[in-house]
Parts: sequence; structure tokens; C-alpha cells
Amino acid sequence: MNVYDYAMRMEKDGENYYRDSAQKINNAGLKKILGMLADAEVRHYDILQKMKKNEKIQPPHTDILSNVKNIFVEMQEAKDTVSVNISQKDLYKKAQEIEKKSQEFYSEKATEVNDQSQKELFLKMAEEEKKHYWILENILNFISRPQNWLENAEWYHLDEY
Repeated sequence: MNVYDYAMRMEKDGENYYRDSAQKINNAGLKKILGMLADAEVRHYDILQKMKKNEKIQPPHTDILSNVKNIFVEMQEAKDTVSVNISQKDLYKKAQEIEKKSQEFYSEKATEVNDQSQKELFLKMAEEEKKHYWILENILNFISRPQNWLENAEWYHLDEY
């Protein structure tokens, strides 16, 4: 299996994990965030498919961080934390492991390719996976202490990609 097939399988597995996980929770805001993360994995899959075919691609750009922040703010303002189950921690921790592995994979592959545009795309995808990890960290913080979450969250230091 070549690097692109492997990475596409990884992204497909991530998408499936997020979609399956969204079905296991009751909170609408968290379901929406997991859906956004699944959609991001689909975009990564499409990019990898184009890279495999040596097609020219532009680095991805999404507003996922600001969209996720808005969902958290809405949940906090609506005091919509009643349906958040603290036992869901394992679900989010496993998702973090997936994102960390993906980040490491793309960072490593960026050092292995000779084509500069593919190197940049791999690095960009590694950055996205890092941001996904960070989003999951904020979900864990939110479900652990929703009253303090917004004051402690540091959304301002991450640029959108």
C-alpha cells in the first residue's frame, strides 16, 4: 500500500469514527462538532486523492475553529450541558489519539517527499490534525467543567487554516 492509499484509509477511518461517535451522544452541539470533524476528514481524503493523481491542489482553508468556538459559546449560554455525559471522555480521548497519529504521519511524510507543493500540503494537513486535536481537548475541558470552560479556553492563539 502506498503512502496515499494508507493516508486515505486513515482519513476514511477518522471520518467513520467521528460519524459513529456522533450517534452515541445526545448533545446537539457536540454532535455538530463531531460532524464538522468528520467533514474535515472527507476534505483531507479528497486532497490525498488528488495528490495521488499528481493534480494541482490549493491548501485547504476552513473556518472550523471559529465555528466550533461559536457552538461552545451557544452551548454555554443555553446551559446545554445537561445532556453531556462525562463517561464520553474515552470517546474523545480515542479521537485525540487518532488525530495525533495523523499529525505525526503527515509531518513525517513531509520530510520524505521531494515535491515542494506536496511537502507543503502534508505540513498543512499536519497543522489541521493538530487543530483537530486541540478542538477535542476543548471538548474534554468543556464536559469536565462547562461553567469555567470559556474563560479558560485560548481560542485566540490559533490562526484559521
